[in-house]
Amino acid sequence: MVMSFDRYMRDTVQPMRDELTRIGIEELRTPEEVADKLGNEEGTALLVINSVCGCAAGQCRPGVALALEGEAKPDRLYTVFAGQDKEATAAAREQFLAEYPPSSPSIALFKDGKLVHFIPRHRIEDRSAEMIAGDLTAAFQTYCS
Repeated sequence: MVMSFDRYMRDTVQPMRDELTRIGIEELRTPEEVADKLGNEEGTALLVINSVCGCAAGQCRPGVALALEGEAKPDRLYTVFAGQDKEATAAAREQFLAEYPPSSPSIALFKDGKLVHFIPRHRIEDRSAEMIAGDLTAAFQTYCS
């Protein structure tokens, strides 16, 4: 039996998606979902731009999970998957993260529809999950309390 490449990629990527959805982060898979969920909402929202790279697995996703164990946390939690949900990721970058070059993985925190904190790939790949969690926890305490 020959498995199609698309099927192979879906099967390979699913555990990486599950790592975030299992902790309550909602996937945004279309540009419409991105616009609806991130556009001009009151309160705070976290957006994780997920990816298949090693720093997403070793630092980003675990760092986000650790940060969400604290008391202060965003009202809403979202993720898009770079390289998989291409249109949703492009919409998030174009509409909400335009001031930063495309970066995956990355983490964005919004308050009342405005970007207030951003962690690009270069601040993820050489840091531990605990360091990323500390950065996020401080941002959560500032903007989500």
